[in-house]
Amino acid sequence: MPKFNYVALDTRGKEVSGVLESENTTSAVSRIREMGYFPTNVAEADKAATKKGAKPAAPTAAPGAKAPAKKGLGSLDLKFFKSGKVKSKILTAFTRQLATLIDAGLPLLRGLDVLRKGEKNPTLKRTLQQLAESVEGGSTFSEALAQHPKVFNRLYVNMVRAGEAGGVLDVTLSRLADFQEKAQRIKSKVISAMVYPTVVIGVAMTIVTFLMIVVIPKFQEIFSDLLEGEQLPQLTQFVLYCSHLVKDQFLLVAGCLVGLWIALKLIGKTAKGRFYIDKLKLNAPVFGQLIRKVGIARFTRTLGTLIASGVPILQALNIVRETSGNAVIAKAVSQIHDSVKEGERIVQPLEASGVFPPMVISMVDVGEETGALPDMLMKIADVYDDEVDNAVGAITSLLEPIMIVVLAVCVGTIVIAMFLPLINVITKLSG
Repeated sequence: MPKFNYVALDTRGKEVSGVLESENTTSAVSRIREMGYFPTNVAEADKAATKKGAKPAAPTAAPGAKAPAKKGLGSLDLKFFKSGKVKSKILTAFTRQLATLIDAGLPLLRGLDVLRKGEKNPTLKRTLQQLAESVEGGSTFSEALAQHPKVFNRLYVNMVRAGEAGGVLDVTLSRLADFQEKAQRIKSKVISAMVYPTVVIGVAMTIVTFLMIVVIPKFQEIFSDLLEGEQLPQLTQFVLYCSHLVKDQFLLVAGCLVGLWIALKLIGKTAKGRFYIDKLKLNAPVFGQLIRKVGIARFTRTLGTLIASGVPILQALNIVRETSGNAVIAKAVSQIHDSVKEGERIVQPLEASGVFPPMVISMVDVGEETGALPDMLMKIADVYDDEVDNAVGAITSLLEPIMIVVLAVCVGTIVIAMFLPLINVITKLSG
């Protein structure tokens, strides 16, 4: 009988692994579920691993998945051009529609088939076909979703798994759709707030670059002819130096900017670098409070939705940590997870982290004492959603005059620098 290596989560969200004997992958997954675990990866032990140069067998996420087709020499691989992801707006609409169909009494397979026929997105359409085949082959819906991590993240999979365990899949999907819609709404508002300053900065840089490369060199020729070697004002010399730097060393300047951007990206790839960059974002003068409020709203809404859906608290905290989007908040969630694992309440590590304001800590404390933590977390998320709306409006109103002043200062400095020598020329001609 073949052996299978497996990785799974227990009821407290802790990862466990082991080896068991079973007839096939489907029966192995069933045995793991009977043991009280949630399998995340099941792979047949490679018998040929002991042979020199043998390749290990590919892991199987869940039963029902199709084996990858072999590629011929003349076939064209287009995977490079396919991201394999689905836009959050499309995924939210699918979740809402599936919840409605299941609530109306349609079986899951029938609902997936109905949505597949009406789906226009090719990636999601192909994914729905594979989901239906996996479920028909004996997999649970959550196991089928776990086979497509690019489309359905851990939050999605675990909420569906909790809904299946409680027999309330339609309710869980409705909650998930609400969560996605509110998250998408916040993201859209933040992006729309960034459009205006981005356009203004782009226009300003274009104008200044044009002046530096085209206009200022013409003035320098005029100055050399009229002033006959006379020393120029300090401001004019500085602007002319910047013009030479941009015009003659354009590739060097562009290379330095690109190198700085790449360096920041590489630093952000490391755990410590990402932590300090995210900490800098939270403490930024204008956008820091907005980023902090968005992070708190995401943390509370995600945790509240998971707990309300029946996901164990430790497993929910693991998911929140991975989906927080900020390394500082993720570290705070890790501290909360460790404290809760030791039997402590959430409020103590929440306060010790220094990330969350007193109002959030007090509301979580009340929620724990009254046994209504999920509802209290959702109320906190609603409050911070409103604060994000107000912050976005305030920042937008503040950025408009700031950008206009910055653009006026840049262009005005160049104009004054060019006219200072002309004043000397006019004075000489008048004399």
